[in-house]
Amino acid sequence: MLQSGDYKKMPSLIDLLLSRLATLLPSELKSTEFIKLVIPHRHSMLMSQRRATLIVNRVRLFAFLFAVLTPVWGIIDLMVFTYPLWLGLATFRLLACAAFACLLLFYRPSGNLFDAYRAVALLFAIPTVFYIASHTLLGGYQLTQASAVVATGYAFLPFVLMAGLAIFPLTLLENLVMASVLLLAHALAGYLSWTTLNWPSYAGGFWLLILIAGVTSLASLSQLAFMIALVRQAIRDPLTGVFSRGSGQEILKLQWDTARRHDTGLAVAFIDLDHFKQINDSYGHDAGDLVLRECTQQMLASLRSTDTLLRWGGEEFVVIMPDTDREQARLALSRMIRSSLGRRPDGSPLTASIGLAERCVDFVESAEELLDLADKRMYLAKTSGRNRLCFEAPGEIPSETPLSAA
Repeated sequence: MLQSGDYKKMPSLIDLLLSRLATLLPSELKSTEFIKLVIPHRHSMLMSQRRATLIVNRVRLFAFLFAVLTPVWGIIDLMVFTYPLWLGLATFRLLACAAFACLLLFYRPSGNLFDAYRAVALLFAIPTVFYIASHTLLGGYQLTQASAVVATGYAFLPFVLMAGLAIFPLTLLENLVMASVLLLAHALAGYLSWTTLNWPSYAGGFWLLILIAGVTSLASLSQLAFMIALVRQAIRDPLTGVFSRGSGQEILKLQWDTARRHDTGLAVAFIDLDHFKQINDSYGHDAGDLVLRECTQQMLASLRSTDTLLRWGGEEFVVIMPDTDREQARLALSRMIRSSLGRRPDGSPLTASIGLAERCVDFVESAEELLDLADKRMYLAKTSGRNRLCFEAPGEIPSETPLSAA
């Protein structure tokens, strides 16, 4: 018999389900990243930017295919339908073709996720409206055997659209929204032609559409999972897990554009760990790596969720602080230093020299200039005695000396 303590060891149904679902994910995906497959709000800025760019590019590819293929079917319509019916369908096709062409020619990737949502919405709205209009038009005509067979092809359009979702790396929430819209459109088309509708056939088609939605969602989530893993490997520093130099430059450019567009503050801090070379020389690189990882965790714990920490190289780090003026950044950095950056292998506190620059106060003209100014002030802090924060020009009050944790 099971003892009372054995029940506590038995996994719950939810734990068992999650563990089984985890086996379906790519091995490169961490268990903590599972939530990123569900909602888009947990994605990093770079992940959102790259996903948005990929989505818009695939929308444009889809629009190109539809723009070419939509009018071609009109030749088949001409062979089997009466002229008035063909003319109506041909008009719908030309309008849809023009809309797809405009989407292809005038929509460009911006890296903004809401622009990507708008592109997907437009892509699926065009054939959805065409489907409802053509379905309603066909329902008003008495079709012969040959024309009825061709008209059946129009009924497959919702299935093509639903299957098309598989080419986009979408979260579960995004898949549910898109699939629901397509299902509602299919239901609306059935309602508008309910007097002539074959309801058993329609119900079977609706159920099949739901099954296709489930399959395409799995395919879409699989794409997203691989994308999350690949982007993480590309933008993260392998030792510390924070953003790498290359990805950090992209983030800084994005934050700079946002700050300029909304006329808000943007602070950048350049951090250099004091006498770090002595740790590698005296205790070895493994000890140095351990200090770097501990220091990174300490800084992440002190920074806000909106701040971005990146490893610039070696023992140098950069903190990007959006919507932050110089005084707020100075206080935040002083608090971070006082809460401790970690310990050296001999037990003494780890200190750092920090240079701080802010977009509005320092009147810089570019993200590169802002970062360069923070770098220069970091070197000024080093030459002024280390273990200090420098946030003024050399001719002004030069620095503030933060207190290290004892």
